[in-house]
Amino acid sequence: MAYSLPGFAGTSRYALYAGVAALALPAAAHAQDNAPAGVSIDGEDVETQQELERALGGNNVIVVTATKREQTLQEAPVSVSVTTGETLERAEIRDLIDVQTVSPSLRVSQLQNSATTTFIIRGFGNGDNNFGIEPSVGVFIDGVFRSRSAGAIGDLANVNRIEVLRGPQSTLFGKNASAGVISVLTREPQFEFGGSVSATYGNYDQMVFKGDITGPITDSVAFSIDGGINKRDGYVTELNSGEDINDRDRWNVRGQLLFDNNGPLRVRAIGDYSKIDELCCQVNNLVAGPTTPLVRLAGGDIVTNDFFSDTTYLNFLPVNEVESYGGSVQADLELGALNLTSITAYRELHNFQDQDVDFTGLDFIREIRDQDVETFTQEFRLTSNFDGPLNFLLGGFYFNEDITQASSIINGQDSRLFFDLLASALGGAAVPTPGTLAFAEGQLGLPNGSIFAPGPSTIENFSLSNESWSIFGTADITLLDDRLTLTAGFNYTDDKKDFALSQQSLDPLANINLADAYIIGAAGSAANFAALPAAQQQAIGQLAVTPCPAGVNNPAVCNPLLGLAALQFLPPFLEIPNAVEPGRTRDDNFSYTLRASFELTPELNTYFTYATGFKASSVNLSRDSRPVLGDYIPATVPAGVRAVVAGSRFLSPSSPIRDAGEDVTNLTTGTRFASPEDAKVYELGLKGNYPGISFNLALFDQTIENFQSFLFTGTGFTLLNAGEQSTRGFEFDTVITPADPLAFTFALTYLDATYDEFVGSVVGNLTGERPGGIPEFSIATSATYTHDFGASGNSLIGRVDYSHESNVEVNNGLPTYNARLGNSEIFRREVNLVNASLTLALANGLEVTGFVRNAFNERYILTVFDSVAQEGSVSGYPNAPRTYGGTVRFKF
Repeated sequence: MAYSLPGFAGTSRYALYAGVAALALPAAAHAQDNAPAGVSIDGEDVETQQELERALGGNNVIVVTATKREQTLQEAPVSVSVTTGETLERAEIRDLIDVQTVSPSLRVSQLQNSATTTFIIRGFGNGDNNFGIEPSVGVFIDGVFRSRSAGAIGDLANVNRIEVLRGPQSTLFGKNASAGVISVLTREPQFEFGGSVSATYGNYDQMVFKGDITGPITDSVAFSIDGGINKRDGYVTELNSGEDINDRDRWNVRGQLLFDNNGPLRVRAIGDYSKIDELCCQVNNLVAGPTTPLVRLAGGDIVTNDFFSDTTYLNFLPVNEVESYGGSVQADLELGALNLTSITAYRELHNFQDQDVDFTGLDFIREIRDQDVETFTQEFRLTSNFDGPLNFLLGGFYFNEDITQASSIINGQDSRLFFDLLASALGGAAVPTPGTLAFAEGQLGLPNGSIFAPGPSTIENFSLSNESWSIFGTADITLLDDRLTLTAGFNYTDDKKDFALSQQSLDPLANINLADAYIIGAAGSAANFAALPAAQQQAIGQLAVTPCPAGVNNPAVCNPLLGLAALQFLPPFLEIPNAVEPGRTRDDNFSYTLRASFELTPELNTYFTYATGFKASSVNLSRDSRPVLGDYIPATVPAGVRAVVAGSRFLSPSSPIRDAGEDVTNLTTGTRFASPEDAKVYELGLKGNYPGISFNLALFDQTIENFQSFLFTGTGFTLLNAGEQSTRGFEFDTVITPADPLAFTFALTYLDATYDEFVGSVVGNLTGERPGGIPEFSIATSATYTHDFGASGNSLIGRVDYSHESNVEVNNGLPTYNARLGNSEIFRREVNLVNASLTLALANGLEVTGFVRNAFNERYILTVFDSVAQEGSVSGYPNAPRTYGGTVRFKF
């Protein structure tokens, strides 16, 4: 029968120390509290838990798999931070967002809704508010790639450990690991009956129930089932309805089967389902611009001058529904000195959101998105285990994914009134009044009441098909009595994307080019204009793009209509594929790793690595997708005139799109996709493991060329490539156990980040600037004390942890707000979080825990953006307030 360790009861101190060690040490730790058959430590088989504890012997020897091979923590020549399941329980960490408090090189943020979570490692990563964007940080759960963060943000269930691999990992993890990898590994089924149940109650009426059970079905088949429910009232009050938002309402269930008869074949099958149905997320006002009085004049309201009030105004409550489910089968076959591994997985993700995106109490802009993702992956690996100096790993990976999105921007009942007041204000009225839009409709020949009428303003359909395959491998040769190991690895990836985007733009004002309207008015018709002499055409064309000075509305000297361009938010969309743009990307890349590791002494190892990485092209699956300059060339307009005016069908010069008859009214340029990222890193590491103290140091110089930048501009998203972004720095981790009851961890990350080249950003030339949001110093430290009550097996465990991010600019400025101020007055934040817990662990398996997160109620800005359709205003996301509660857990 396959061997498994007995239950957790009575082993709290062992589990605690293993968790503390793994937290601080930079490798992918295999928590030994549920070691599978065949575990060996330092080459010796471990047959009992007592032997396991003796083998650990306080030296923090932990098996690692970050290189897809089993190695001890000290031997693994990689920079990885690890959080064990024990640490997750003690710190009351429930999802990947909270993992950043114990892993200083990792930053995680949840912004517009429950599905938009961004992962950043060493300052590299990008937004996930667009399903066409490839992640720079790959998330893997039990070896299966989760391609979109919406499929990875649910509560963590029955986790063994979480590994954060820092730096490019493309050699072994493929095209979506140019910045790093987050690998979540859950507990396998056991051949001895056991499990746990827990119940949590906290402030904001938080209720969390979790349970798992495992045991044998036969001598060679074991099962496990786990699940959880997490519900909590929101901590933000929506003042119109009196309801709460920023709540928690999610549940998950998972079943596993394990076949292991101690023979050559071992098979693990996993099926899981999770559901999120939440009211998320809070946005508050930071700067009340000139449109704020108009919101109030139209009957709405905004909370101003009180960013951390945990109150907001909306005209309806947001809807966030995320379903994620799928299954995987991992088969491991021993073939003598070779091991063959196969991981087959299929997953589906459904994401629906219905949100008030103006974030005011006025009913004027609403967005609906309905997104579906279907993903199939297959990985094969052949790994050698020769006695000689040479060993290898050879593998292949196949990825096939289909994404569809149906979305819409909807004008509310107050849209016309708000924009009518805005048009009046733009026209110079001291006291804005309605009537400007009606006058414009008369001048333009539009039906009365048609501009910004209630109902859909856009109807969008986007799709993306992605097929990718790769082959990868590593070879290790050991020399000098196994003290020196030389490693070479490679990955060749071929990636194909085919995408189609279509959109109906229904607002009649957005469908009129104001320069063309002037030209037709001046010439009488398009045919008349075409018949005029070139000099006269040029004169009329010049007036058509000349804005009128304040107080002047004479069409003989300027175009009085140009003021309306500020209201043309959603112009017509050029569908793709078309006669000029094929709607596809074709990428291939060869990445590699070269590494030398050396055992200086039995307690001290060092390594040097040079590695490259790759991230495939990302597609702008949004209404902001535009042809690149060259495929289409807009007309030349004076500075200060809105870009939509340059989409004149009379004045724009010859271009492939225009010559093919594909141009649409008000067409502007931008990007359809961002080109691939290429990463490289030089890394020098030192790892020491001595009685009472372990430490790890990694110095690195990491660069990404063509970094994919994705930024909100106030009315849409811009996707483009930065020329080059680099980060130099170090990561230092240590665990100190000065006495048996006491353990300290300390982790420090220093990042010197720079845009080496970023000329064309939406806020100007950022070359030489520090990328926003990347703190210079990050710290994660903890202290844990365990008091044993004699030989009873009962203990009291206290834990305090602290995380810090040094003061940093939240971003590099906002395209609208900061541009007017010469890119000054950029918002900043500093993070200082304290969490604590106290656990009474009894020998019979019962545990009672009290906890607090963000103990001192530290508040700070997560990020900021130009308020939607409210030029001059700034909105932002505040962090969560203090939470606290108690958990009762029973392990059997």
